[in-house]
Amino acid sequence: MHFLWGANKFLGSSRPDIIFLDWNLAKKTGYEVLKKIKENSNLKNIPIIILTTSSAEKNILIAYDLNANAYIVKPIDFDEFMKVIGSIEDFCLKL
Repeated sequence: MHFLWGANKFLGSSRPDIIFLDWNLAKKTGYEVLKKIKENSNLKNIPIIILTTSSAEKNILIAYDLNANAYIVKPIDFDEFMKVIGSIEDFCLKL
């Protein structure tokens, strides 16, 4: 959060082009972070992809209600995970 707001040691940092957000975070929930980002006029247009292990429909609906740009269930298998990341890269950066 400090990085996104350019606070503390991140003062003057450039803003990210895309944000990958997990629902399961240590100090705040992913819902809280997504909501705060989308409420901020300087950050709300940054695409946010929820990348998490939860496939619960409730979580998916909340993500889109809070204006997430995509919701992707993170595969457990590393090779599958790398394929998903490659697909995201192709879509976001090449298309």
